[in-house]
Order: sequence, then C-alpha cells, then structure tokens
Amino acid sequence: MTSLVTLSPTLPIIADASQRTRTRFLEFFAANIRNANTRRAYARAARDCLVWCFNHGVRDLTAITPIHIAGWIEELGQSLSAPTVKQRLAAIRHLFDWLVVGQILPFNPASSVRGPAYSSRSGRTPVLEVEEARALLDAIDVSSQTGLRDRALIGLMIYSFARVGAALAMKREDVFVQGRRLWLRLHEKGGKRHEMPCHHQLEEYLMAYIEQCGLTEPRLPLFRTISRETKQLSQTPLSQPDAHAMVRRRAQAAGIKTRIGNHSCRATGITTYLKNGGTLENAAAMANHASTRTTQIYDRRRDEITLAEVERVRI
Repeated sequence: MTSLVTLSPTLPIIADASQRTRTRFLEFFAANIRNANTRRAYARAARDCLVWCFNHGVRDLTAITPIHIAGWIEELGQSLSAPTVKQRLAAIRHLFDWLVVGQILPFNPASSVRGPAYSSRSGRTPVLEVEEARALLDAIDVSSQTGLRDRALIGLMIYSFARVGAALAMKREDVFVQGRRLWLRLHEKGGKRHEMPCHHQLEEYLMAYIEQCGLTEPRLPLFRTISRETKQLSQTPLSQPDAHAMVRRRAQAAGIKTRIGNHSCRATGITTYLKNGGTLENAAAMANHASTRTTQIYDRRRDEITLAEVERVRI
C-alpha cells in the first residue's frame, strides 16, 4: 500500500492534477480494490496508459479521448498477448468509471474502445505429464529445510489444486486434523474460505515439513523464506516471485524442459484428476471455481487426442 502513496506524485498528468483528483485516483486502488495482485496489475495498466498519453501530448485527464485509448491499445497489441491487452483495457475502464462517479471526468473515454478479439477453450498454462510431476517431486532433496518446504509447497498446489496466493497465505493453523485426517484451510480470492481433506501423499509431505522444521506457532506463516545467515526458516512469508523462481529451479534440476510456473502445478493436478475419471463438477468444487467453465480451461485431455491425430499423418 505504501507504493500507492507515492504513485500519484510521480505519474505524469496525475502529478499536476488537483489534490481532489489525486485523492480520488489513489482511492481507486486503496479503497476500491482489495486483492493485492489485482491492485498491482491495475496500477501497472494505469501507469502505462498515462505515460503513453503524456508522451502523445496530453497534459490533463479531461483531455484524454477515445482516440488516445484506442491508440494506446493498438500499440500494446504489437508487443503483448490479446488477453493481457484486454486485461489492461478493463483496468483503465474501471479506473475511469471510478473517476466519472467521483465527478473528476465528464465521461469515460475507454468505454467505447474495443479490445482485441480473443477466444480460447483451453488455457495457456503449461501442464506436466504424470511422469514429469512425479520426477519433479522425487528430485527434491529433503535433507534440508529448504527441500522439505519446496516439496510441501509444490505438492500442495498439485494435490489440492491450490492457487499459489492461497497457499502462501496459509498459517500453520490452516493445516489441521479432522476425522483422523489432515485437512487444509485455504483463503481464496474474494475472502472465500475453502476447506478440503489432504491427499495421503500430500499429508506425508506436509507432516514431514511441519515436524522436521518444528512449525508449532499457529499464527505464523506456513511457507517462509530461508534465512541467509542460519539457513533455517525465518518468520517472513515466502513471496509469489520467490515461489515462481523456486518452481522453475526445481523443474530445471529434475530435467524438465517445459517452462512451468506456479500455476502449472494447479493445472497439472486438475488435468490429472480428470484423466483418472474425476468429474468436472467435483474438480470445480475442489478448485473452488464458481463455474465449471473456468475448470474446463484447465482440462488438457484434448491435447493427447490432438497429438494422436497428428501422428496419423504417415508419409
């Protein structure tokens, strides 16, 4: 939140605006958006848009027109994917709507601008084969606290379909016993609390991590950074960029060529579940998706069908 306080004084157009305008601008990020990842993405979009407009002669918010927004979107499309461009346009629309409601702008210059066309039945997140996922987990050296933590985190995202943000937000008390089985409590987007039982393999990974690392304080983060001095777990929660770098590093060490990330673990778990006869409805419930249409994006069973059909071309 501190970075947002310094955002408006350094942004072109906003920096020279009235105090009322700067306050309303900051309120959009601080009061209107609660999710930290969404706030970060929207702030990036606002910065890009305002810098582009400033570089093209705009010096006041009220001077921004649909032509400016269309030109910015057109230029973005030359270097970014269509989904990313659509996300940034949506962010700017929401920002300008907020400024219109606050009587800073007379109209929303982004409301009439169309984004790039895009349609996809499956996601772009790389998914591991079962053998690759097994190799990834087995290749982790668990003789250190780092290895125990990494195996537990990767296993959690695969076996429970957890988003990396929900996994890293877990406290020690979010792993608990119920009905003689280990359960997880995940704090998902929108303040939703999602509880589900542990897979037996995940239970083994988590208990080894918790017991061997001495994680007893219920309110401390479950997944933490490693102190450079002591090489032991600190009390600082692991960040998403650090988790992403860890997953990439572990995959490379396991000889996996696919460029996976945090979300690949979630996608791998869902795809494997569906391949083994799981239903789309249960997968949606386990992944805490509001709709099965979202879950279908993670279903990569069609990839195998496509590959089999391609191999029919015999010359």
